[in-house]
Amino acid sequence: MNRNIKAYAKRFAPLLAMLVFPVLGMMYAAVNRVDGRVWNLVTPLDRAVPFIKWFALPYSVWIVFIYVCLLYFFVKDVRTFYRGVITYTLCALLCYLVYSVFQTTVPRPQLSGSDPFTRLVAYIYNRDQPFNCFPSIHCFSSYMVFRILAGSSFKTRRSLTLVGIGSGLIILSTQFIKQHVVLDLAAAIMLVELALPVVVLAERWFAGELSVSRRSKSTTLSS
Repeated sequence: MNRNIKAYAKRFAPLLAMLVFPVLGMMYAAVNRVDGRVWNLVTPLDRAVPFIKWFALPYSVWIVFIYVCLLYFFVKDVRTFYRGVITYTLCALLCYLVYSVFQTTVPRPQLSGSDPFTRLVAYIYNRDQPFNCFPSIHCFSSYMVFRILAGSSFKTRRSLTLVGIGSGLIILSTQFIKQHVVLDLAAAIMLVELALPVVVLAERWFAGELSVSRRSKSTTLSS
């Protein structure tokens, strides 16, 4: 029985890495305020984007979606799971750094009505201050899980479709409920494209794959 407990503990120990999320949440709250000048990055394209209140639904399930994707990675491949957690952490820390020196805001529309979706938008607005916008955490994390899945060995057409739809709806929701602007979205995608290769390179280095690759190349050249 002790052997089984040890086996289960070893199997599920990597999930402890997700304890980083509450810590990141506290750090987010610490920088979600204004200490100086606040920038407005609204463009004519943003003004042309309509307000669609039902997009509050995909916006509000964002963190559950990210957790589900990470747990799916864990079940399929622990290495991919770690890649997701580490990439998220790196991107979040870089976002916090930007927020602390370049705080932006997004003007919000005046809400009217008492239907469920309007009340959900009002709840989101009340819970989340209109700061910490550039880059968008909702956007980078949603794009990140799709990007990591697309580069995995266990992806399937069904999983790519489901995660792609979920990620796409969450990213669109940031625009349609006026929580973020287009530049927030663009910066989020760029952030993942810069951070993910660094994480993969570090992962290969720690796994010894780079040194093995270099030794094989040296052997090939010498022969």
